[in-house]
Amino acid sequence: MSQEADMWAQADQTTISSLTGSDIPVENLKLPANFVWGAATAAYQVEGAAAQDSKGKSIWDTYSHLEPSRTNGENADVTCDHYHQFDEDVKLMKSLGMDTYRFSIAWSRVIPLGGRNDPVNELGICFYNRLIDCLLAHGITPSVTLYHWDVPQALYDRYKAFLNTTEFRADYERYARLCFTRFGDRVQSWVTFNEPYIISIFGHLNGSLAPGHCLEASTDTKTEPWRVGHTLILSHASVVQIYAKEFQPSQNGKISIVLNGHFYEAHDESKQADIDAAQVRLEFYIGWFGDPIFLGKDYPASMKEYLGARLPSFTLEDLELLKATCSINAFYGMNHYSTKFARQLTTPPAEDDWTRKIEESAVNSKGEEIGPASSMPWLRIAPGGFRKLLNWVWKRYHLPILVTENGCPCPGEADVKIAMDDQFRQRYLGLYLDSISQAIYEDGVNVEGYYVWSLMDNFEWSSGYGPRYGIVHVDFNTLKRTPKKSAYYLQETFKTRRKGQP
Repeated sequence: MSQEADMWAQADQTTISSLTGSDIPVENLKLPANFVWGAATAAYQVEGAAAQDSKGKSIWDTYSHLEPSRTNGENADVTCDHYHQFDEDVKLMKSLGMDTYRFSIAWSRVIPLGGRNDPVNELGICFYNRLIDCLLAHGITPSVTLYHWDVPQALYDRYKAFLNTTEFRADYERYARLCFTRFGDRVQSWVTFNEPYIISIFGHLNGSLAPGHCLEASTDTKTEPWRVGHTLILSHASVVQIYAKEFQPSQNGKISIVLNGHFYEAHDESKQADIDAAQVRLEFYIGWFGDPIFLGKDYPASMKEYLGARLPSFTLEDLELLKATCSINAFYGMNHYSTKFARQLTTPPAEDDWTRKIEESAVNSKGEEIGPASSMPWLRIAPGGFRKLLNWVWKRYHLPILVTENGCPCPGEADVKIAMDDQFRQRYLGLYLDSISQAIYEDGVNVEGYYVWSLMDNFEWSSGYGPRYGIVHVDFNTLKRTPKKSAYYLQETFKTRRKGQP
């Protein structure tokens, strides 16, 4: 057991009841006056206009049209039609008092075939210029994600995208340079990749997200997810170095990556194996990317010991790049939704096991649930776990934290009345904002801002249009937008929480 694991085992022994959010009040605790808030979206989930103005196909355009369907029989060809209605959406953000908007650029909209020698689509460039200019005209700061899961299909067809590190890095570097050149005079905040864990595991091991690689012939789920992660880490570092050398001196922006992660509690607090499992699960989930990117070092020892030759090795040149770029990352982008229990299993693992045989669950050894469930069974209200994760990340990486995604879909939200009067979501948001306040003022964690997921209901990847995460309701027949009560709750709560605070 590591020293850090021991520290957490002996630290705040918060009871399960205080984690659940079912029996604690929302206190509307204070936040700093300069604490920024906004909403987040992803290009494929909201833009629509899937083949308009010379846009090329992405892996999600392909994946969402497969037969039999892997996306609930639905696709994002139109979705929220943000491509045509962004001006209305920006005005809505302004009316709700948002400071910032996090969105992603669709790589295949600006370079339809994706590659470093492929032509640029000026119509795609024009769209993002108009969006950025509209945001700035309304006093909203744009935060741009370069990659949110939608690699151009042409690159996947050519060389399987992330599975060829050399080719992907070269194409991604050209794409990033294009974005910095065309948009960097007005964009001050950049994210290289959104959730590399999901890209690696869900896209290339269990196949539940595009490209669904493991379901294809001749795949190797023992090694390929770790190769994908390796490509993402090195591609991130390359682009950070490019930005720092070629663009940051004149543009004065900041750049980093967004990592997602649950917090983990021991399934049985009386078992050392489960206490250790909770720490190891964090290292496999977050440390996998965080340690090389933010610390400039090798993968966590727990991963190297368990995975052995399945885990790629960094060359001396790679490590030099990571060391040179780790301090350039200006913030830690955190996507967080819930907390789980971790249980160490003793049965023999599968050949492609990626968890060190650790089982995740919402119920502990005493039969206690981690918290009330949203309409997604895995996503439960557990604000105490959020506070602990903020502390874990801060103590490990010592970087200002931006909560780049946080939110939930309400139970029963298919009913419009429940969707509009979304009390479950309001409670979730209130408790999680309280946890941020506690982390800042009681624990000394530097948290700079918060993006709710999501601005509006949208295409929720493999779940289609079932779960609704938006604080704005979208009627997908008429595309009418209507703010839910949670939107007005956030508008008012940030006014109140930031008022007069240092």
